[in-house]
Amino acid sequence: MLGVALILAVTAMGGPTANAAHLPTVGLGTADSFAVLAGSGITNTGPSVINGDIGSYPTTSITGFPPGTVNGTDHGGDADTQGAKSDLVTAYNDAAGRTPVTTVPTELGGTTLTHGVYSSAAGTFGITGALTLDAEGDSSAVFIFQMASTLTTATASSVVLIGGGQSCNVFWQVGSSATLGGSTSFRGNILALTSITLVTSATVDGRVLARNGAVTLDTNTITTATCAAAPTATPAPTVAPTATPAPTATPAATPTPTPTATPTASPAATATPAATATVTPAPTVAPTTAPTAAASPVAKLPSTSTGDLSIPLALLVVLLAGIGLFMLRSPGRRA
Repeated sequence: MLGVALILAVTAMGGPTANAAHLPTVGLGTADSFAVLAGSGITNTGPSVINGDIGSYPTTSITGFPPGTVNGTDHGGDADTQGAKSDLVTAYNDAAGRTPVTTVPTELGGTTLTHGVYSSAAGTFGITGALTLDAEGDSSAVFIFQMASTLTTATASSVVLIGGGQSCNVFWQVGSSATLGGSTSFRGNILALTSITLVTSATVDGRVLARNGAVTLDTNTITTATCAAAPTATPAPTVAPTATPAPTATPAATPTPTPTATPTASPAATATPAATATVTPAPTVAPTTAPTAAASPVAKLPSTSTGDLSIPLALLVVLLAGIGLFMLRSPGRRA
């Protein structure tokens, strides 16, 4: 909210923000080639130098040339002058109607102003000393000063342009008459409803254009101000990018084939013939016949039968011998 309030305050005060945005210049039409234009005649005293055209209409009286010099065309009251007078009226009304307007003190000397439209509460402007107009780097910046009545400058006063400002874009719309004091160095176009007077040695870089009254000169220099064309930005040449050649692929080194060693066939080892084992046949071991224990000779009993009873009888004898042995070892028998 504070930022908005500040912006509104600056706008209400008619500061540069409100005044400067896209302010177009004042078109002079065919009056642009005239350094001096009057309605009721031009009078010159001394070696004034006029760099531009001059003319007066409806009073066509122009005197003082020479000794004055016109580096242009003296149109008198011809058709060119009449056309220029008509365009002057249009330009005057344009400048008088420009808005928004910033109200500043009547005395402009010692001040610095940026581009815009200015007027004073008193309806007049005076310059004592130097008035500085700052274009702030904009060569097309326009300054318009509106006066209901007069414009006057003191001796040796000046209008100074800085920041790229141009005299062709400075306009002084004067409701009655303008008077430039001796040795004043003035910048801009004076569009006066009545008359314009330049005191000795005053110089103007601009124009002195009076709609109805006379223009009076005395050893002055007036040069029509021509606006320098705004520099056209030369587009930087489009430099076609130099195509960076694609790096040539270094061919992969073809590997030198390692010669395949042809294996020298090792002579197949001659198989040592397996030694034919001479199987020594295991000696046939004659089984040793365990010696049969010689049976104790058993007394053969005389056979009582006709059959062979020797074996059963032997067995019987052994059995009986065993029984007898058993009985001999029995404890009872020992007792």
